[in-house]
Amino acid sequence: MSTARFAVFVDLENCGAKVETLNDILEKVKIRGDILLGIVYGYTERFSALKEVLLSNTFDVVPSLRHGVAQKNNADILLVLDAMEVAYTNPLIDSFCIVSGDSDYTPLVGKLKSMGKYVLGISRSEVASKIFINACNEFQFLESVRTRRSSSEKSKKNDDAAGDDAALLKLIVSILSEQSDGDEMFASELKGVLLRLRPDFNEKSYGCNTFGKLLTKLSADHGQIKVRNDNYNVMVSLANEVSEDKGATQITRENWIELFREQLKHYSEDGFERINPSILKADIQGLYPSFSEKSIGFKRFSDLLKALEKEKVLALEMDAQKNMLIKML
Repeated sequence: MSTARFAVFVDLENCGAKVETLNDILEKVKIRGDILLGIVYGYTERFSALKEVLLSNTFDVVPSLRHGVAQKNNADILLVLDAMEVAYTNPLIDSFCIVSGDSDYTPLVGKLKSMGKYVLGISRSEVASKIFINACNEFQFLESVRTRRSSSEKSKKNDDAAGDDAALLKLIVSILSEQSDGDEMFASELKGVLLRLRPDFNEKSYGCNTFGKLLTKLSADHGQIKVRNDNYNVMVSLANEVSEDKGATQITRENWIELFREQLKHYSEDGFERINPSILKADIQGLYPSFSEKSIGFKRFSDLLKALEKEKVLALEMDAQKNMLIKML
C-alpha cells in the first residue's frame, strides 16, 4: 500500500491557532500519509505557543504583514501561489491539505485535482463554504477533528506518555476508524502510521518484545480491537461489538442540559465561538450512542436547541445563507 505524501497549508486564523487543535490537524493528516512540506499563514507573536509544534514538524511560517484592508487577500493569494508552485515543482507530493473553508480556494482545488492531486480540506463549520466543501476530495470540520471528550473524562496533559496503554489504544482506535474501507490493517502498516504520529513509539516501552504481542495484550485487556493471524501476517481491526460500560453516563431527561453544557464548554475551550448544529449532534451521538432528541421529549433537534437557548446554555444565530449556527455563551 503506497503512502500519501502531503503538503499542508494552514490559515492560522481559520484553525483557531491553538496547540491542541493544530496537533489534531497534523494527526489527521499523518494518519493518511507523510507530511513533506508545511506552511502556516498569518503568524504573529500572539501565536508564539505554536512555535514548538511548528518547529518539530518543520513548517515554514509566513508572518502577518498588516497593510490596509487587503491583509487577508494577500495571505490568500500567497497560499494559492505557494500551492501551485509546489504542485508544479515537487513531483513527490501527491496530496494537499488546505486548512481553510474560503470559497476563494475552490479554483485552486479544481486545478490541483486536474493535476491528479488529492485534496483534503479542513475548516471551522462556522465559515466553511459549501462550494469549497464539495470541491475537495475529502473534507472534515475542524470541530470534528478535535478529539471527542466525554463529560466524565478528566483533563490530562500527559495522557499520551510512553507506557500509557489507554492513550495508545485510543490512538490505535482513531487510526483504524479513519480507514476508508473500514476493514483490517496489516500490523506493520499500523505501526508505520503510529511512528508517523509518535516517532518515539517503541513497543518495549509497554512491556512487550514485539508489536504483535502488544496488540494482543491491548485486545485482551480492553476489547476494542481485534487481532488475528493470517498465515505470517498479523491483521488488526476494530472489534465488531464493543461491550458497553454499564457505568457509563447516559443522557436522560434529568441530566441532558448539563451534558450539553459540558460539550459546548469543550468547543469554547478549543477556541470555537460558533459551530454548526450538526457538529454538536454528531459529537453527542458519538459520546452517548443511545441519544435521541425524542427520548428526552423533543420532536426535532432544533427544538432541543431552542430549549437550551431558553436555559441560556447557548445562543442561536443565522448566517448569511440562513443556516442556523450555535454561538457559545
